[in-house]
Amino acid sequence: MTDYALEFGWPGDGGLGERLIGEVLDGEKTATCCPRSDYDEDELAEVIASEGEILDVIDADGNIRCRVRMTAVYETTFGRPAPSLVRGEGFGSDRDAFRQDHMKAWADEMAEEGHPLTDDTILVVEEFELVDPA
Repeated sequence: MTDYALEFGWPGDGGLGERLIGEVLDGEKTATCCPRSDYDEDELAEVIASEGEILDVIDADGNIRCRVRMTAVYETTFGRPAPSLVRGEGFGSDRDAFRQDHMKAWADEMAEEGHPLTDDTILVVEEFELVDPA
């Protein structure tokens, strides 16, 4: 059993977290990802250990909004994202749209942190299914 939770949103995110949680609740969002460089070794181990577990989905204020079962945790590259990630993030089979959306979200911050976003950037993918809409 893990204490790990999926967090969507942060204070001042302009409603992004609420939109993503809504997509999870509607069954449209079944995957999320983050650059591997965002994790330290303990955090990465916790994410990997969450596969098969039922996790809370929490909002920007720390409120539990629903629960999901983590069905898969794996790595893919930003340049060739796994089709199930692209689909699970709501982009159908449009890898270019997935890349453009995530480039806007990550590129500047990653460059500032010394990890420029490239086709070779490793993404940690979490696929899940809704089990309790809370």
